[in-house]
Amino acid sequence: MAGLIKAWVHGWALSRGVGIPVAEPDGYRLDVGRPGHRVRYVLADAGSVESRARALTEPGTWLKVSASREEVAKTVPSSWEVGPPEYLMSAPVAVRPVMAAPEPYRAELVGDGVVTDVVVRAPDGSRAATGRVAIAGGTAVIDQVVTEPEHQRRGLGRFVMRRLDEVAVAAGAERAVLVATEEGRALYLKLGWTVDAEITAAHLPERELNKT
Repeated sequence: MAGLIKAWVHGWALSRGVGIPVAEPDGYRLDVGRPGHRVRYVLADAGSVESRARALTEPGTWLKVSASREEVAKTVPSSWEVGPPEYLMSAPVAVRPVMAAPEPYRAELVGDGVVTDVVVRAPDGSRAATGRVAIAGGTAVIDQVVTEPEHQRRGLGRFVMRRLDEVAVAAGAERAVLVATEEGRALYLKLGWTVDAEITAAHLPERELNKT
């Protein structure tokens, strides 16, 4: 589990253009530096959640914990907002036949070999679906897989995942990892992915700055 979390943290940092994660005794710190998301701590379990949440008071601070929502919600102070369940998932990278985009869509790859986007476009050129893969330490970290509402249920999510798999194979990755929402989990299970752990996010909203 520690290896999967490490790979996911480093791949997420590459995907989002964040600095190298800093190892902490209970996980990792990422200095994100964006409005509403200033810093993120990824914790390997719920053991240090209470002490972290009570010590961290800066709005825009996030905790991402390998634990159930119930464990996190009963531990953090009421000033923290706890998100819905998410899932750390993994799958072996497999060589499969090249898959064409469903008609009438077209697909393109954009990237530098470390971070690559699959972009699926509708006939009018608008983005219909996207996904990203970052290669971190030989692991393919999948991120930001989105199908626009008006293009859902047309096989685009499955197509994007297959193309990301192709990119991972070409990069020499042997395993892929991601963190999925409840909705995304259903798709990934159908594609052969395995749930390794429940993940819960909690954060201090920046609006707290205006309550002084």
